[in-house]
Amino acid sequence: MSETKNSRGIAIAGNIIVDILNNISEYPKPSMLAPIHSSSKAVGGCVPNTIIDLAKIDPSLKLNAYGLIGDDENGKLALSYMANEGVNVDNVKTAEGMGTGTTYVMFDMSTKERTFFCALGANAVYDVDDVDVDSLDCDIFHAGYAFLMDKLDEADEEDGTRFAKLLRKVSERGIKTSLDAVSAERPDYAEKLIPALKYCSYTIMNESECCAVSGLPPYREDGSLNIENIKKTLAFFIQCGVKEKAIIHCRDAGFMMTAEGEFIMVPSFDIPKDYIKGSVGAGDAFAAGCLYGLYQGYENQKILEFASCASAANLSQPDAVSGLRTAEELEALGNTFERKVLL
Repeated sequence: MSETKNSRGIAIAGNIIVDILNNISEYPKPSMLAPIHSSSKAVGGCVPNTIIDLAKIDPSLKLNAYGLIGDDENGKLALSYMANEGVNVDNVKTAEGMGTGTTYVMFDMSTKERTFFCALGANAVYDVDDVDVDSLDCDIFHAGYAFLMDKLDEADEEDGTRFAKLLRKVSERGIKTSLDAVSAERPDYAEKLIPALKYCSYTIMNESECCAVSGLPPYREDGSLNIENIKKTLAFFIQCGVKEKAIIHCRDAGFMMTAEGEFIMVPSFDIPKDYIKGSVGAGDAFAAGCLYGLYQGYENQKILEFASCASAANLSQPDAVSGLRTAEELEALGNTFERKVLL
């Protein structure tokens, strides 16, 4: 493991949920029934997924969680998962009379695809004032998910959105900021996300989320990845104000563009189907790998390579966090698979 160059650690803020994972043989057509073969409960959302992944990557990291849970058993479960990994949960607040966010995940065992049904719960009312910005003690502040935090997604006269206001306040303290979003089909996607970009040091999102902002389709009509549109989308994020690095991840590769215009692409691993037990939280694992690489001062190519190792490890388990390993183990895992060849 590289020696840590910073010392104040990483804070993750935003969405906290509990996932109820249901394995089904295939997704049913409308009005039809599909049996659930097994069901389990695990933590989910940007905060638990990303911060627990980081704790597994490097147990010595100083990690602080920020968010809002309900006064229920699911909230206690989310807190215990994070605290058991050494995460500081003192800044996670409880909303009396509300439930903790819950997502019902339908995992199609035949296609390995996931479908999500989410009840926002307390996440819907989490706001800028719930984060004591003046007391933040971290080098990187990563927030998500935009479009699953109703109050933070609201318009703001001064900054465009409440999410943008939060990131502005954090960045004014000299802390690096990072933003993630959730895939959602809505006409105001770009309108809601663009105001926050100028207050981001980094963005780490998937191809659907980023291209919903740029308006450029990430795939061609034949289903192949449109790398040129990915590159143009990253350039658009930089033009919108992302200060250092914009990052896109998808099933086939990870991509980065720096503020200086450098474009980096790292293909994903070509992983055998029998290795894959699930893909819940794969994007958060990639984000955790990126954040760790950024925190450690890795070169740009290595950031994407390490993030792909984290994402590959995630696929080995059905829940969002159990597959992650230490940094040394992730790098060793990367030597066991070949990378895809992208045309």
